[in-house]
Amino acid sequence: MNPVTSYPLTFSVDYPDRKLDRVSTFFRIFAAIPILILIGSITDASFTFSNSAVDSKEIRNYAIGGTGLLTVPVVLMLLFRQKYPWWWANWNRELMRFSNRVGVYLALMDDRYPSTDEDQAVHLDFPQPDGSQLSRWLPLVKWFLAIPHYIILAILGIAVFFVVVIAWFAILFTGRYPRGLFTFVEGYMRWYNRVVAYALILITDQYPPFSMEP
Repeated sequence: MNPVTSYPLTFSVDYPDRKLDRVSTFFRIFAAIPILILIGSITDASFTFSNSAVDSKEIRNYAIGGTGLLTVPVVLMLLFRQKYPWWWANWNRELMRFSNRVGVYLALMDDRYPSTDEDQAVHLDFPQPDGSQLSRWLPLVKWFLAIPHYIILAILGIAVFFVVVIAWFAILFTGRYPRGLFTFVEGYMRWYNRVVAYALILITDQYPPFSMEP
């Protein structure tokens, strides 16, 4: 069985087979400010402790779950109960979908403003995790095992930045997002989301492939 096509988390973005809005593309970074503030507020709320919590604890937990995803609670639940509450998985799934819609909008891959609840062009899914089938101890070291992916994704992220800049000019002049560039950015996001699935939201013990392919 192909390890890439069988990976639990699936991700794809519909290619815009139409002309994209040039004005929206030109001012994209400014248009995205309200939705970035919104997603930032969700992130903050996800890791707010009581007023009596010490600052260092707040900072440490925010750093571990910096995307607003439930990470530390999942580690503890798997470690002590070997359970993954269904609503925790749903929270992580929906927040990843929303975050990726914002990412796709910033990457100019869709000119529709990111919805908080509709899929739009982004399709991300994974099966409901069964805590009894997941390793009890592996979640403690998954973040470390994923370090090779972090390094490669950081390098590819630089390339993605320049690809999006090129796409910005292409859309302004032609109204189209070159398909090759679109596929590259989509593949990068797919790879990134698989690493998140493994190292942060812990829905699978299957090591993510070093691949952008579906």
